[in-house]
Amino acid sequence: MLTFLFVAGLLNYLDRASLSVLAPLIARDLKLDPAELGIVFSSFAVGYAAFCLVGGWAADKFKPQWVLLACVVVWSVFCGLTAVARTLETLLLVRVLFGMGEGGLGATSTKLIGRWFPRHQQATAISLGATGTSLGAMISGPLVVFIAGMTSWQVAFVAIAALGLLWSVAWAIFNRFPSRWNSTTTPISKTMAPVDEANISSHSTSAVVGLIRRSAMISIAFAFFGYSYLLFFFLTWFPSYLVTAKHMAIQDMSLVSAIPWALGSVGLATGGLLSDKLASRTGDPVFSRKLILVSSLAIAAVGVALAGLVASPAAAIAIMGIAVFFMYLSGSQYFVIVLDLIPAPHVGAVTGFVHFVANCAGILAPLITGFIIRYSGSFDAAFVLAGIVASMGAAGVGFFVKTQRTLR
Repeated sequence: MLTFLFVAGLLNYLDRASLSVLAPLIARDLKLDPAELGIVFSSFAVGYAAFCLVGGWAADKFKPQWVLLACVVVWSVFCGLTAVARTLETLLLVRVLFGMGEGGLGATSTKLIGRWFPRHQQATAISLGATGTSLGAMISGPLVVFIAGMTSWQVAFVAIAALGLLWSVAWAIFNRFPSRWNSTTTPISKTMAPVDEANISSHSTSAVVGLIRRSAMISIAFAFFGYSYLLFFFLTWFPSYLVTAKHMAIQDMSLVSAIPWALGSVGLATGGLLSDKLASRTGDPVFSRKLILVSSLAIAAVGVALAGLVASPAAAIAIMGIAVFFMYLSGSQYFVIVLDLIPAPHVGAVTGFVHFVANCAGILAPLITGFIIRYSGSFDAAFVLAGIVASMGAAGVGFFVKTQRTLR
């Protein structure tokens, strides 16, 4: 199960990062200016954010393994169809539908891990499974630039789409066999205020709304928003920044831009292991997740703000690498806190809500950055703004998420 989730995450980010890496070529062929390119980057997140909610609801209502299969098939098909886009309008449509397919990955993966793994291993499982995402982004640069250089950027999209369809066939075969589902339910954490157990046990909309209205869930969602603002800013614009602002050749950019993603992979794998070990030592899982989340996201925020202010490309890549490492160190904490605080029947829906709020940043970060570049002619303000947004998210969790230690 964990291997399949790892590969699904790798394909997810390989697919979505390809547009960013190939953006200079696509912008040239379709004659897109920075603001229009920002709109294209944001269009993916429109579909993605909306289907975080749909994917979470579906993971609770239907078998999550089949929901995940549908997601991968849809996003692979529309990733391939990016190759047929010839106008801004068709590119926007394809990217929205592509985003819809990818939107359910986070909630369905969290639901599957909640069923397959015991509580003391869940942060580690989420972290290791999600490590595929940063590795996918890391290899996307060299891989798609190589394919595009040998053929065209259109062929590159078709080739990586085929990998997703191959995964889908293997997953469908794997799920014909009996699944060793864990029937245990996730207890309500002591760090949450008392709730109506009868209402929690139902699948009513009011039960889910009551859970997501809690200050802890809202603050986690907005911290995840700050994380995603950094992520989408880096994912969509950093390759173009290296080419246009630092005057790197696209081949060189495709190689050096993999360095921050490699560091991010280490951070993502380490974050879950560290979280579970710290939770075991302190006896307070939420405190452990909160400590890692707040400190890591704050360091990442400062790093991104500084990365845009240095003159040297090497310094920018080095600082961005450190920032991405700490950003990803917090990456599993948003999901595992939901598992810590939310009863099992509603994990999918609440995760979907948190993921939806987070990915609204995927709409805003590329769009705002594109307009900042168009009207200022510089990336400086965009880097600083990304750091401010993330630091505000970290502060919110620090203040609003209560732990057993703070309740004593």
